[in-house]
Amino acid sequence: MTSATGYRGLSFWHATAGDELIPRPSLATAGPGERSVDVAIVGAGYTGLWTAYYLARADPSLRIAIVEAEVAGFGASGRNGGWCSALYPVSLPRLAREHGRDAAIRQYRAMQATVAEVGRVIEADSLAADWAAGGTVTLARNQPQLRRAVEEVEQARAFGFGPEDVELLDARAASRRLAASSVLGGVHTPHCAALHPAKLVRSLARRVVELGVSLYEQTAALSIEAGRVRTVHGDLRAELIVRATEGFTARLPGHRRSVAPVYSLMIATEPLPRSSWDQLGLAARETFADFRHLIIYGQRGADDRLLFGGRGAPYHFGSRISPGYDRVPAVFAALRSTLAQLLPAAADAPISHSWGGPLGITRDWHPSVGLDRSTGLGWAGGYAGDGVAATNLAGRTLADLALGRDTDLTSLPWVGHRSRAWEPEPLRWLGANASLRAMSWADRAEDRYGRPSRLAAIVNRVLGR
Repeated sequence: MTSATGYRGLSFWHATAGDELIPRPSLATAGPGERSVDVAIVGAGYTGLWTAYYLARADPSLRIAIVEAEVAGFGASGRNGGWCSALYPVSLPRLAREHGRDAAIRQYRAMQATVAEVGRVIEADSLAADWAAGGTVTLARNQPQLRRAVEEVEQARAFGFGPEDVELLDARAASRRLAASSVLGGVHTPHCAALHPAKLVRSLARRVVELGVSLYEQTAALSIEAGRVRTVHGDLRAELIVRATEGFTARLPGHRRSVAPVYSLMIATEPLPRSSWDQLGLAARETFADFRHLIIYGQRGADDRLLFGGRGAPYHFGSRISPGYDRVPAVFAALRSTLAQLLPAAADAPISHSWGGPLGITRDWHPSVGLDRSTGLGWAGGYAGDGVAATNLAGRTLADLALGRDTDLTSLPWVGHRSRAWEPEPLRWLGANASLRAMSWADRAEDRYGRPSRLAAIVNRVLGR
């Protein structure tokens, strides 16, 4: 993909980012003196850009360079659901078992604080984002879902998180926020903001360049080694190198089984009239989901569109990534049908855009951030689809690690975590797609019989969730 027109076609977000999307010069244009820097970052998504932002802010004398295979925000950072949330893919009880109760609470509190930090930077640096801090409403639409809603709040209370963090809603209160079908109750948390992800990532890239960071686009990394990034345009040398490649990590030598690229797809409606929104709700632009097993997510866009996505796309053998996987008509049709069932008032809304892309999931669902001082190699990723805020926390943490600072961030439990590798093929393909089918079956069974699915519980145990 080499043209601005092609990049604008990646998603609704790219098409409406207000950016020409013209690639910056590649590493081929860099002189000999520019090919050796203090910090090299591979990947110009949120992780790489936030890392560069905080490093440049902390020490303007650092020579920092980013290499990006396409353009800044090409991947999940520019195509996601637009949730800047405190969601973390590892539960509080599991974190507490692995790292202790206090560490688990600190990780969750750090995620909550990060939502506010992203909002602060957007305002302070005048970044474009269409930011709306309306929180998230997660609906319960059958009895098993309602049970999970109650359990989520009880779990939060057991770890000291109060109504100001998460609140159980009855059917009337939940429906006031979003007038969906079959609502029995729900949960609301204020720790989330809706945003326009491509506007944020593109404006963040511009800000990072203004801070003196070199950003080389259309410069694919071939490998990452201690002291050197090999690219299609030659080597970039650095004392510290950060891998910030998320769903595309599997393309790097030695990382085929580190992070599984799993596709999430989305649709966008044409802007809905005010009368429709008076009926639907989302007055504060809350993001929304429900407690089904097969993840769905949505938001009310700044221009009054409904933006809706889900994880129904298959995993592709060998962790393959291809532009053809971004658009699966059957998945788009399923999203359309699910949206109509969930929000009958929007059932006839015309669909203007459909798109998708890969996100990164580790075998144990643990995101992580770290820096190996012996090699100078750093990394962050495995956000499992909840990366908009987590990337900011990762960037701040990597900056502290790179600068040798001992801070509250560098002692969080995700720092230095190493996930085990995914199974070799064909086991990876069989397991991932069987799990996808199982969760779909589990949701249908719960709707039909009104009992929690044993199959879903088994799958979650196998997946290590």
